[in-house]
Amino acid sequence: MTRLPRSTFPEYGVWHATTRGVERRKVFLDRDDGREFLAQLWRAVDRLQLDVDALCLMPNHYHFVVECPRELLSRALHRVNGRYAEAFNAKYRRSGHLWGDRFALWQVRDDEHLEATRAYVLANPVRAGLCSSPNDWPWSWSSKRAARRA
Repeated sequence: MTRLPRSTFPEYGVWHATTRGVERRKVFLDRDDGREFLAQLWRAVDRLQLDVDALCLMPNHYHFVVECPRELLSRALHRVNGRYAEAFNAKYRRSGHLWGDRFALWQVRDDEHLEATRAYVLANPVRAGLCSSPNDWPWSWSSKRAARRA
């Protein structure tokens, strides 16, 4: 099935983006890799003032749910994916592509869809057998969960 051109999406919205490693290879090999990616991501979030709802790092991909202008999301993920790939390649003395394709993007339609998307993203490590509860996974975050802890 062909992908809709990004130009068909509205300029502003709530988005679910995901990017997978090339050939589904692992892109986070240790804790430092996860920390490096998150540092790059939070820098972009702060700089571009994105409103993050949820995120989850998996061994070979990540999910990101955010409200912002579509163009800012594209700019942020292009920057984060590129800088992380450079750091990863330098650390592991490799070259070539790290990410398999441009990030996949879905528009979140309404509050009900947002709840379902957030639940899907946070349950990803449970479905993969990496933990027994979304709260046990150290590489996920949601604004709703953070607000409950505050």
